[in-house]
Amino acid sequence: MNHSEMNHSNMQHGSNPPMGHEGHNHAMMIADFKKRFYVVLTLTIPIMLLSTMIQHFMGVHWPFAGSQYILFALSTIVFFYGGWPFLKGLVDEVKSKNPGMMFLIGFAITVAYAYSVAIVFGLKGMDFFWELTTLILIMLLGHWIEMKSVAGASKELELLVQLMPADAHMVMPDMVHDVKTDTLKENDIILVKPGEKVAADGIILEGESYLNESMLTGESKPVQKVKGDKVIAGAINGNGSIKITVSHAAKDSYLSQVVKLVDDAQKSKSNTQLLADTAAKWLTIIALVTGVATFLYWYLTGQSLAFAMERMVTVIVICCPHALGLAVPLVVAKSTALSAKNGLLIKNRTAFENARKITTIVFDKTGTLTVGKFEVSKIVSLQQGISENEVIRLASALEQQSEHPIATGILQKVKDLSIPIPATENFKAITGKGVEATVEGKKILVVSSGYLKENNLPIPEGFTANETETVVFVIVNNQLVGYIALSDEIRPESASAIKTLKENNIKSILLTGDNAKVAKSVSETLGMDSFIAEVLPHQKLEKIKELQSKGEFVAMTGDGVNDAPALAIADIGIAVGSGSDIAAETAGIVLVNSNPKDIVSLILFGKATYRKMIQNLIWATGYNVIALPLAAGILYKQGILLSPAAGAVLMTVSTVVVAINASFLKVKK
Repeated sequence: MNHSEMNHSNMQHGSNPPMGHEGHNHAMMIADFKKRFYVVLTLTIPIMLLSTMIQHFMGVHWPFAGSQYILFALSTIVFFYGGWPFLKGLVDEVKSKNPGMMFLIGFAITVAYAYSVAIVFGLKGMDFFWELTTLILIMLLGHWIEMKSVAGASKELELLVQLMPADAHMVMPDMVHDVKTDTLKENDIILVKPGEKVAADGIILEGESYLNESMLTGESKPVQKVKGDKVIAGAINGNGSIKITVSHAAKDSYLSQVVKLVDDAQKSKSNTQLLADTAAKWLTIIALVTGVATFLYWYLTGQSLAFAMERMVTVIVICCPHALGLAVPLVVAKSTALSAKNGLLIKNRTAFENARKITTIVFDKTGTLTVGKFEVSKIVSLQQGISENEVIRLASALEQQSEHPIATGILQKVKDLSIPIPATENFKAITGKGVEATVEGKKILVVSSGYLKENNLPIPEGFTANETETVVFVIVNNQLVGYIALSDEIRPESASAIKTLKENNIKSILLTGDNAKVAKSVSETLGMDSFIAEVLPHQKLEKIKELQSKGEFVAMTGDGVNDAPALAIADIGIAVGSGSDIAAETAGIVLVNSNPKDIVSLILFGKATYRKMIQNLIWATGYNVIALPLAAGILYKQGILLSPAAGAVLMTVSTVVVAINASFLKVKK
């Protein structure tokens, strides 16, 4: 749709929802249309009563000197005051060489007004004043309703904005002082009392409580938070008091990033939106061409100038590409904001709408299908003189530099055993295979079985690890000294998520750097279609390409860090478990939780959103196919003729239907 179309309202279709200053402007515009509507409604009554045609309908005759001049004066007020948004829109669209809806309405009312004025000052025929007035009245009502619908579709985003409390209790050395949330900065300490909203992203310094993060993550159950846990601004505190160390200023908070993300996604255009825009542009051209052709046909076949004019005005009004222009943006505004409230963050609109095409989902294992919380299940020493505690002590020195779930598991075990962790030098990550560093003058490596194979190091005799264990090997000065086995339990939601995918004819494949035994066990337990194990990050990309070459439409789910290349090459990249980090640049969609059920929700919601768009497009186009010939007078000989006001009513109804249909969109969890 051409974007000058709603210049009168600054609410270009497909634009961002009203927020802040913009939201204030939007509310003012709604109030302006409402006021203009009521003024025109008041003037419409005397105009109708003074119109000869209405008097004729009512079977009365009230002629008095100068009545037509009073009619002219009142209609002039309606034309310039009530019609002002449309006249201004017409000028703006002509200036931008982008004629659209405002141009059509402005043109229609100008033709009706100019012709009627000519009648008052001597031209033979019947004036159009009452038609002009009712046309403007209905157009104002339609715009008022439509703008309220647009504001309604954006309300979810406004609710997200309102989640951020205005004030925070800042903890000073001698007192607690109330400050504005937007003045908080890194390392400030704030107090959150029971039942209050968390004012900033941060880490709990003191206290514990259950936090309700459902408005941010879609996770309905309150989450227990203790000292050292991260908290998100906007979450609602339960019944415990907590002190939080602020991680960053309000503008960098998770919530602010979500709002910006939703805002950007609502502004961005998908292929469906571009299709609707093109259709709306063509409809504008069809309206003008058909309008002029209708006028010429009736006038040249002997009908009166008034009749030919009325047909032209009705055709142009009924053809306004209003419903078509709103068909997609209203669904976009609704779906993007709803997604954000359910922990599905859409960065790329086309990727989201393409979710309906997915034939294969490739899952990274750790933290998506499994809990991602590794626990050490055994420590084995392979060298005399090196105890099991020494094996894990050396490994922990390297792992303290890493954020990988395996590292967290090893560090937790060291903490449980009360072993002090030594310092490291020359720390270096070996991509996809492990880490190396110097500890107490020795070269230490903590690596996967893939590294042993690649460097022709034999796997030790008597090596045992069960099917669900992940193993890392510890090498000291090129000698294999031991290994640590860790296990990671499968998420309870994973099985039902895979089952739902199967029901929707979507294949699920496990792609992991872990060993084949673990991959096979997880894959079979969950009933997945297949698994690919022991792959390095760069090989993940090759595997995705391989699936695509077989004609599969592939979605890749990963943690957005070491899976970045694979996420980028997949048809749809879904970054999961990014928690409060939305910086998963390569993914088109970010899931706040790592819950595999959210991936299913995302696909089903993507399908539902696309369905709504197509329903709206079919309605908006189909209505024109039927209404246009009626407006042109195709059934005139059968006694069926639409007036300009009836055309305006139909156009308004079609817009309202599109708005109501969009409002029924829901995320099914």
